[in-house]
Amino acid sequence: MKNAAVFGLILIILAVFAGCGNKTPEPVLEAVTQEKEDTFSCMFDGVKHRFVLELPDVTENAPLVLMLPGYGNNAEAFRLHTSFDKDACPLGYAVVYVTGARDPNSPGSSLGWNYEGNPEGNSDVEFLTALARYLQEEYSLDKTRQYAVGFSNGAFMIHRLAMEAQDTFSAFVSVAGFMPESVWKERRESNSAGFFQITGEKDNAVPKKSDGSADFSRAPAIEDVMEYWAGSNGLQQSETSEIGNGSLLTKYRNEGKTQQVWSLTVSDGRHSWPDSFNNIDTNALILEFLETQQR
Repeated sequence: MKNAAVFGLILIILAVFAGCGNKTPEPVLEAVTQEKEDTFSCMFDGVKHRFVLELPDVTENAPLVLMLPGYGNNAEAFRLHTSFDKDACPLGYAVVYVTGARDPNSPGSSLGWNYEGNPEGNSDVEFLTALARYLQEEYSLDKTRQYAVGFSNGAFMIHRLAMEAQDTFSAFVSVAGFMPESVWKERRESNSAGFFQITGEKDNAVPKKSDGSADFSRAPAIEDVMEYWAGSNGLQQSETSEIGNGSLLTKYRNEGKTQQVWSLTVSDGRHSWPDSFNNIDTNALILEFLETQQR
């Protein structure tokens, strides 16, 4: 009986090691190449990407912010448009602007993101999480403070990334973005991630109850989406204040919870990155939000 017990124990140990050996490795970036001082290229799942990296003076335990541009835009142009790194790096943040890729099923498409999760499209969630892991290891960044910000098409992707990649990123910012119908249908019952939505009052790309545009859209109204992000994070307390030229900022937060959900409706704002016209410092507001998300 004793020999049988020992033999059984050996079989269990062998099975455990066999299971570990069969574990699918996490996908990683390949052929990472530094093209210029701050510009890199890489391959992921057969697709070439470029990214622009701006680092703070001290990188050890620095938080990371991924910046996703809109459709047809690239990393360098998004950096020039937002200058986010100029405000973030002095505060100790590492900032990486990431260029999307063309739809492999549409040869005439421009650079963008697979925000609807088309299984035949690019593996953008996996790519962005792999990029974050690579930068964490390469520069000793803080693994608990990984954030993602997107504009327009990049902001559509932010909603999908927030739903699928909370193990990597802890807070998300969508500027002029909506939640795709496919993501809404597969939404999680509960979340543990901060979310900040910035929506122009007159943005005709984002479905809203306030102007009736949600009645003609397959995607959910942004008001319902923000109630979802707040409720699924267990946040009931809210407060609304006026900033800029009549814009309304609503904050959902509970005592004892690190994550917060913010929603800004930009007065007279359209499908754009808010700027001095609205008397809103978008970069400062995003960084203020991110500072609340540390956990």
